[in-house]
Amino acid sequence: MAKYKGPVCRLCRREGEKLFLKGARCMTEKCAIERRSYPPGQHGQGRQRLSEYSAQLREKQKLRRIYGLQERQFRGVFGKAERRTGITGEHLLKLLECRLDNVVYRLGFASSRKQARQLINHGHFLLNGRKTDVPSYIVKAGDVVEVRQRSRDLASIQLALEASDGRGIPGWLEQDRAACKGTVRAVPTKQEIAIPVNEQLVVELYSR
Repeated sequence: MAKYKGPVCRLCRREGEKLFLKGARCMTEKCAIERRSYPPGQHGQGRQRLSEYSAQLREKQKLRRIYGLQERQFRGVFGKAERRTGITGEHLLKLLECRLDNVVYRLGFASSRKQARQLINHGHFLLNGRKTDVPSYIVKAGDVVEVRQRSRDLASIQLALEASDGRGIPGWLEQDRAACKGTVRAVPTKQEIAIPVNEQLVVELYSR
């Protein structure tokens, strides 16, 4: 599966806001949005007019990039949301937010979702006491995510924990910092998913 290997700061500039793809750097004056808040490319500073389709596409791209999914993966998640009864957009956000890599990031064990995926792939986490290397696993209420004993002194995890103090832990998760573990208290509500995306435009795009 193809992966984007270019500078991720260009993605934030393209969407016109911080997507927090580079962890702590996004909170400093070195953030690309702070220095150049216009889209990349020779026409980046030109006047832009968005059509209805363009607005929908930008919201979809923004959401996909926030969670670090490729198009095929994102379509798969959308398909699951669409098959559930209720509001498709809310189900989409909940499925994305309940991915294991996002939970590891939200708990403060990684500085970004990309780093969370890498740590999970390398086997540094346990899910309900068992080793897991599946970043896309959808957690449920009551699940316990913890750092493996031998991985707790990793510099990347310790630095991420320190940086997470200013970010905070969402209410649907509970962090036990001393034990390097976290518990999923409940599936998040739409109000608890604080991301700058209009999910209804994404639904409209895929319904065209």
